[in-house]
Amino acid sequence: MTTGAVENGSRTGLRLPLALWGLTRVLLLLCVFKVVVIPGPDITFDVSHIYQGWYEVLRTGTYPLDDVTWQYPPAAAFAILAPGLLPFLGYASAFFVLAFLCDALVFGLLVHTGRRAGRSLRGAWFWLAGVPLLGPTAYARYDVMVTAVAVAALLAAGRSPRVLGALAGFGAVLKVWPVLLLAGSPKGRATLRSWSTAVGAAAAVLAFCVVWMPGALAFLGFQRDRGTEVESLGSMVFHVVRHFGWQGEARMNYGSIEFLGPYVSTVSTAALVLTVAAFGWLLVWRIRARRFASSTVADAAFVAVLLFTTTSRVLSPQYMLWLVGLAAVCLAYRSSRMRKPAHLVLWATAVTQFEFPVWFSHVTRSDPLGIAVLFTRNGLLIAATLIACRILWRHTVTEPRLAEAGKIPAQSAQPEREKALSGSF
Repeated sequence: MTTGAVENGSRTGLRLPLALWGLTRVLLLLCVFKVVVIPGPDITFDVSHIYQGWYEVLRTGTYPLDDVTWQYPPAAAFAILAPGLLPFLGYASAFFVLAFLCDALVFGLLVHTGRRAGRSLRGAWFWLAGVPLLGPTAYARYDVMVTAVAVAALLAAGRSPRVLGALAGFGAVLKVWPVLLLAGSPKGRATLRSWSTAVGAAAAVLAFCVVWMPGALAFLGFQRDRGTEVESLGSMVFHVVRHFGWQGEARMNYGSIEFLGPYVSTVSTAALVLTVAAFGWLLVWRIRARRFASSTVADAAFVAVLLFTTTSRVLSPQYMLWLVGLAAVCLAYRSSRMRKPAHLVLWATAVTQFEFPVWFSHVTRSDPLGIAVLFTRNGLLIAATLIACRILWRHTVTEPRLAEAGKIPAQSAQPEREKALSGSF
């Protein structure tokens, strides 16, 4: 009788999140199918024109060699070709349905994980809220598919480093950034297993793509030549100085609106240097880290992708989906301390929908409204990045060192407590 009551209570407790997930996702589908129209540029254009154009080229047996907007690793072809699995739908409709199914997969994984010992449903609630806050862009880019791979990899990390490595390696050939999921793998055997499996998986997928069709590596040149996108951290300089006589402009270039003119290359180089410095910090953290708790893999992945995203020359709105997914995994662990930066990311995601598509024309004109919304979003991301880095360092470097020195002896039993909570014993 007791077990039955617990199961019934558990099912009852899931009714509200499931109902809210269904309601918000129906609204997203209504938006991408244009039953409900969001102000601003048509967010479905990329799917119905660019992705479908790539699809037609890929079907001929070659990568889009003459299209500079093809700036993705070769496994991206799998995502672009995937709507062909639903031949009874048009390309765009099939793509939106697949995006919806990937969203459902992530939510299901987080709900399943959240009901285990040492875990929490906060991650599922976070994902439930974060995706609709980004708006229909979440279903109009293939990033939701990549995020599903990343979430599955992180949730499998505690039980199987090899699954983490395999999915991270595949994800790296899908859209590069999932390789950062390996940043926080525990030192020793777990790292050896996950990193070697990732290298093997990435090499196998890359080799398959190279043999499969010509032009698999054409994206490298197209990506290298990109400039400073109007939504990035570096672009904030030009949004201001164009009001003080800067002789430049914002226009379409390499598939996105970028700043072109004097000093743009300097700012782009500075962004690259900042990214290198950020990953230098990540390497130092990796060397000095002494405690790897149950949530450290997810926490470190969240921090690494925050660093990569915030310092990038390109900060497209769909990038927020990566951060929402990784933050959700962090919050699924009771031992994670990333609640504050996760909430900042959630606020930044909400602002992003106003930055694009609602007020994107104001952003491209650098008028007061556009500057305000962009500076708010990027400011929230900078704050989240700095706070997340500080938390990760303190939890894995400072506190263990002080505990070893005998200054905070109460912390010495913390790793064992976290293992017990996570069900590792």
